[in-house]
Amino acid sequence: MKTTTLSVHARIVAVLVALVLLVGCGPKPEIGQLADDKQILKACPKDSKYATKVDLDVSGSGRTSELDNERLNVIKEQARTTAICGGHLLVTTFSATSAATVALYDEELKLDGATDNARLRRVSKLVDDISNKVTAAYPPAVKKVSPAQSDITAQFRLAAEYRNQLGSTYRLRLVILTDGFQTVGRRVTTPVEIADARAVGMTVNVPRLPDASVTVAGIGKVAAGSAPSSGMTNALIGFWDGVCRRSQATQCTIVTDYIAGR
Repeated sequence: MKTTTLSVHARIVAVLVALVLLVGCGPKPEIGQLADDKQILKACPKDSKYATKVDLDVSGSGRTSELDNERLNVIKEQARTTAICGGHLLVTTFSATSAATVALYDEELKLDGATDNARLRRVSKLVDDISNKVTAAYPPAVKKVSPAQSDITAQFRLAAEYRNQLGSTYRLRLVILTDGFQTVGRRVTTPVEIADARAVGMTVNVPRLPDASVTVAGIGKVAAGSAPSSGMTNALIGFWDGVCRRSQATQCTIVTDYIAGR
């Protein structure tokens, strides 16, 4: 019995070793950032590049002296997607009017390389370079912009102008990072039902943004002062959903917390 048992165990071990060797010789699944970047590449539009615009609200309630990690991570994600798919990246700070806007970064993104893998391996370095430039440009830019008021709807007009300047081969990706408190023009100032706030937003005069992806993130998250009630935050979400729908964007995402990949 002992000899038979050992013989069975030996055969099992031999089979397991053979399976391990077989798996080891086969193609290895890619993991980490390169695998994620390849998924982004697969989702890129085939007939256009991205016109990516990330706008940071630096009015009074959203003002910080240094660029916080949460907003910087959003910029880095948008930079990565734009670089992989090809396109232009514009990052700005804004407050009271369309004139009160300062560019932190404004460049066409292009990856050199003979193959997809070669190009994708250059992405992280490019994103780090963009991150460093934006971080350095942020503090002096904030000083140039008045904290007095916030005209978030003006960013829709500037986004339309930006995309038109680049041309029809570009598809707009607009990301506005703001607490959502519009202080000029049409707006909601008290907690109301989401449907009512959305109806107000639908009356705001904004340009048409066909084929655009619009994200307004950070709603209700203030850098200074007391946080708004959940009712007020919901009203702001409804209002900006209405504004985005009025622009006829293909995709509208209005959230308190930014979720990567949107």
